[in-house]
Amino acid sequence: MEMYHDRLARLLMERNPALSYDKARTWVELLWDDFETTYAKAGEKYRGKNMTEKIVTQWIVNYGDKLHQFLATNPKYSHLLNDSDGMIH
Repeated sequence: MEMYHDRLARLLMERNPALSYDKARTWVELLWDDFETTYAKAGEKYRGKNMTEKIVTQWIVNYGDKLHQFLATNPKYSHLLNDSDGMIH
């Protein structure tokens, strides 16, 4: 799991250079968990880490540079933006 999260965090940092590694890693972990939880709640059969990585990668590529706009309006994630540590100024 470590390898997947690390790779995705680095990709997110490329797409959104304002993020520190720790902040990008936290967001990747949340996106990963949300996808797997939603998929399971929908009654879908677990298709493995590679499938989850593929989906999270698509989200990062498509929305990584704008991710903070979505998260700012979602109370579940808003604390990620409210504290200043983890952001590169």
